Amino acid sequence: MGLQTAQKATVHGDLPAPAPGIENSKQNFRFYDNRQKYLMFVNTCSEKRVVAERISQELEYVRPRPPAVRVFDAGVGDGTVLARVLRAMHQRFEKLPFYIVGKEISLEDMRLTLEKVSDRFHEHPATVLILTNLYYSEATRLQPNSPSMAARLVWREVALSGSTAGEYEQQINALEPFLAQHWRANVSEKTGNPVYEQPTVLVLYLESHKFLLDQVIPKRGAVSAGYDLIIASQPYRASASAAFKAQKVIAPLAQSLAPSGRLIGIHSCGDDPALEIVQAVWPGEAPFANTRHDILRETRLSLGSEAKHYNFDAYPEDRAKFRYQMYTLPDEVENESTSIGTSTLLAAWNNATYVAQIEDERLSEAMHSGRYIETTKKVLRKYGGLWFNDELYVVVRKHDS
Repeated sequence: MGLQTAQKATVHGDLPAPAPGIENSKQNFRFYDNRQKYLMFVNTCSEKRVVAERISQELEYVRPRPPAVRVFDAGVGDGTVLARVLRAMHQRFEKLPFYIVGKEISLEDMRLTLEKVSDRFHEHPATVLILTNLYYSEATRLQPNSPSMAARLVWREVALSGSTAGEYEQQINALEPFLAQHWRANVSEKTGNPVYEQPTVLVLYLESHKFLLDQVIPKRGAVSAGYDLIIASQPYRASASAAFKAQKVIAPLAQSLAPSGRLIGIHSCGDDPALEIVQAVWPGEAPFANTRHDILRETRLSLGSEAKHYNFDAYPEDRAKFRYQMYTLPDEVENESTSIGTSTLLAAWNNATYVAQIEDERLSEAMHSGRYIETTKKVLRKYGGLWFNDELYVVVRKHDS
């Protein structure tokens, strides 16, 4: 999620495993919920753009069925990936209605996402956008599992009026009090992970297209899954076991696919200069223990007899793995006679440790000596910059299942 995720995670999911050895739930926070680290990462790296481009390449294999192209984003993050994918979808499916569901528990990310969608409605007016803070097991159906929580579900439907992106933006901005009231999160005493305080669903569409979208707009309590595309970018903590990732995230999402539907999973895989920084400070650190092959193997096992209805594609290395970079000034990192600015060094250190999901306590200890700055500078000089590797895998529901 996103770094998101993604990456959010970003992990922006609600299921990552507790950090090993930590019993105090207030300490057991998910690394990717640290806003300062997250915002520095997404604003200084090309990860969101590259992930969106990679997902968009998969659109040629999407085979939607009436009444709409159905997409589920398992961790919207700041909305950058989703907005870019929606642009690519408009290019490919210009005349088809869109049914888009995005899961996001963070109020801050909800605000950032909503800032990016007004122009999407203007370019592709036959769009229904649904945002929710529900858990993975609930969000695809827009319905809490617990009867008591289902009774408390807040369902807000907003038909945007007007004909310009500016008018849509004004009405979306007016939702701020609603978000502040209902998009709140608590910390689970059991896991230390954020959990929603009030289950909430927000449905947005254009009033001018309500008649056309009658069969697309979701009806409370009567929502089915059946997605043509599921985006699972960084939906889990890297430190969780492959079995956990499969059982709690990927397998349940795969079960929400329509026939011929595709789930695209993306996670960090290391073997890059960023990991070299981390391992220079913490020798032997191995934050990316599970490969895409591990996740697919465990997903197949988790699905049991249902696995026969799916294809599991790890793709060859040259197609599965891709790189994104940290933005730097070329002269700053490539020219030995030019000093690297403190802001660049701190951003590189932040981004490398962010992706590796190093906890604050360990970061504080490492930064106390100051050696991390020289380590970061050395790696930036060595490679002329900083880049990161992600890998992608696909789960496809067979068309006749």
